[in-house]
Amino acid sequence: MRSFEDLGSFAAELIAVEVGFHMQLAHGLEKVAQKVEKTAKDEIGEYQEAIGPFPDWEQLADSTKEDRVRRGFTENDPLLRSGALRDSIGHQTDVNSLEAVVGSTSDIAVYQELGTEKIPPRPFLGPAVEQNRNAIKKIVGGAAIRGLLGGGSIPAELEYDHDIHEG
Repeated sequence: MRSFEDLGSFAAELIAVEVGFHMQLAHGLEKVAQKVEKTAKDEIGEYQEAIGPFPDWEQLADSTKEDRVRRGFTENDPLLRSGALRDSIGHQTDVNSLEAVVGSTSDIAVYQELGTEKIPPRPFLGPAVEQNRNAIKKIVGGAAIRGLLGGGSIPAELEYDHDIHEG
């Protein structure tokens, strides 16, 4: 166990641990946001099965398929035409507040994610989080442990997947 000569050196150590902990969490949060963003982008153009509270994607209507072909797009790649919707997906991480947002700058994303009177929901942001639930726990949990250890190695008995943190 470490001992301290005075309260000042103990306080300095606590501050250093807090700063290191925060930095590790911020790094983990950025990795999580990148992973969720990639998954959401990968879902565009592929029919998705139900996951968590999110429904599976209905097949495109025949009229939609015909319209897609008439406009020069592939017949049956849901939500993928020019790639603009996919490319509008991004993330922002605020390292100060330890918050991350993964979303789209396209209004079309809202209609597709939630559905409308004429469009069935084809969510891709919420399911991306659900698909990564275990990885999120490991990445954030690993970051917290690494922060408490002052950036040191995580003991193998904690069964932490190092590849997730490093990748």
